[in-house]
Amino acid sequence: MSSSPYETYSPASGPQSQSFEEPLLEESLYGGYDPHTAETVAYGVPYEDTYRPAYEPQASQLPPTLPLPLTLPLPLPLQQAAGGRAHERRAARRRKGSERPDAIRRLLPQALVVAFLAGGTTAFVAEDKAIELSVDGKPRTLHTFADDVTELLADEGVAVGAHDVVAPAPGTALASGDEVRVHYGRPLRITLDGERRELWTTAHTVEEALRQLGVRAEGAYLSLARSQKIDRQGLTIDVRTERTVTIMADGRARTIRTNAATVGEAVTEAGITLRGEDMISVAAASFPRDGQTVTVLRVTGSKEVHEEAIPFDVRRTQDASLFKGTEVVDQAGRPGLRRVTFAIRAVNGVKQKPRRVRTEVVREPRAQLVRVGSKPRPTSVQGADHLDWGSLAACESGGRPNAVDSSGTYGGLYQFDTRTWQSLGGSGRPQDATATEQTFRAKRLYVKRGAGPWPHCGGRLHG
Repeated sequence: MSSSPYETYSPASGPQSQSFEEPLLEESLYGGYDPHTAETVAYGVPYEDTYRPAYEPQASQLPPTLPLPLTLPLPLPLQQAAGGRAHERRAARRRKGSERPDAIRRLLPQALVVAFLAGGTTAFVAEDKAIELSVDGKPRTLHTFADDVTELLADEGVAVGAHDVVAPAPGTALASGDEVRVHYGRPLRITLDGERRELWTTAHTVEEALRQLGVRAEGAYLSLARSQKIDRQGLTIDVRTERTVTIMADGRARTIRTNAATVGEAVTEAGITLRGEDMISVAAASFPRDGQTVTVLRVTGSKEVHEEAIPFDVRRTQDASLFKGTEVVDQAGRPGLRRVTFAIRAVNGVKQKPRRVRTEVVREPRAQLVRVGSKPRPTSVQGADHLDWGSLAACESGGRPNAVDSSGTYGGLYQFDTRTWQSLGGSGRPQDATATEQTFRAKRLYVKRGAGPWPHCGGRLHG
C-alpha cells in the first residue's frame, strides 16, 4: 500500500483504462472536480470569478492527525458538472470508513515504540550533568554522567596525588551546575629567617605561597621576585622577614628594622663601624632574631715586655776519689734569660688580664757540673775518738746538726765557720753535712788545734 494519498498511474492501461483515486479529502473539497485536468488560463486574459463553494467540510470530518487543507475555489460550471460524481465518491468514502479501525490497530504498536523512545530520551537527558572543572587554574565546562568527583576525575584522566587538593573532596556526589577544583601540589624549599624547611604548596606564585604560609612579605628580603611562577617541579627560595634589633654601642642604643642575614650586617646598617680589635657580644655571622639586643665591645690594647730567668740544670757525676757526702762543683751554673710579650686589653674601658702573646729566649742557661764522692768516709781519728763529742755538741748547738747562730757565721753541731769547714775537707756549708761527717771534721780539728776552737764548751770533751 503506497504511502502517497494518490494511486500511481499505469501507462499500460492506456487512456481508457486510467483510474485516478483522489484522496478522500479531495472529493469533499472539490465536489468531484479534478484539479489536475483543469484548464490553464492564458497569461493576461481577464476572466470572471464565478466560484461558489458547493460544499465546505466540517472540522470534525477531517482526520485528527492532518492539518486543515487549503480550500481551492472552483468555477461554478465545474461544480454543477461534478455533482453526480461527488455523490458516488461520498458513498465510496463511507465504505472505506469501516476499514479505518484496522488501520489504527496497525499503527498502535508504532506509536508505543515512539512513546518508549521519547521516555528513554527524557531519562538519558536527566542523567547528563553540566559540570565546571578547573584543573590547576584552567576552567572548562563539560557534560558528564559521573556520579561523584572520583568518577569524574577518572573519566577526564585527571590524576591527583597525596599533595594535591581537590574540592569538593573525592567521593562527593555531583549534581548539574557543580564546580570541581583541582589544585596540584608543588614542592617548596624555603629558608625562612635562617631555618630551612621543605613543604608543599598549591600556590602558583611566590606571593601566593608566602600568603599561604602566613609570612609577611612587607619589608622582607626575597631571593626571587614575588611574581615568580612556581611550576610543578617547585623552586628554592630564601626569605628574611623584617625584624627589630637593638644595637648597644658607645653608650647609646640604636633600634632598627632590618632583614639582614647576619648580626654583622645589622650592625653595619645601624651605622656602627668596628675598628681594630672591636668585637660583638654574639657571633657576627649568626642570624639576628626579632627583639635581640647586640652589644658592640670597644677594645683598646697595648703590649708589655717582661724578662724572666731560665733556671739552669745541675748535672752530678760520681767520683770515687772523694769521700761520700763530698761534692765538688766543676762548673757553676748560670740561669738563662727570656723575653715575654704580654697583650694588655681594655674592653669598654675595663682592663683585662694580660695575655701572653710572644716568648723569646735571649740567653740559654748554662748547666752546673758537680762531682759527688762515693768513697766511704772514715769515722775514726786517732787521738780524738775517746772524747765526749756528744756533750760538746749539746753545749754548742743543742745537739742539732743544722743549727746556725744568730749572725749566720757558724753552723752545724760544732758551730764551724765556712772557711774552717772547707779547710778540713768539707764542701759547702757545715750545717748541710751529715752529723757523722761533722763529728769526723771536728775530731780532725781537735787533733790539729786541741779544744781551742771551742773556748766556752771545750771543757765538756773531758767530762
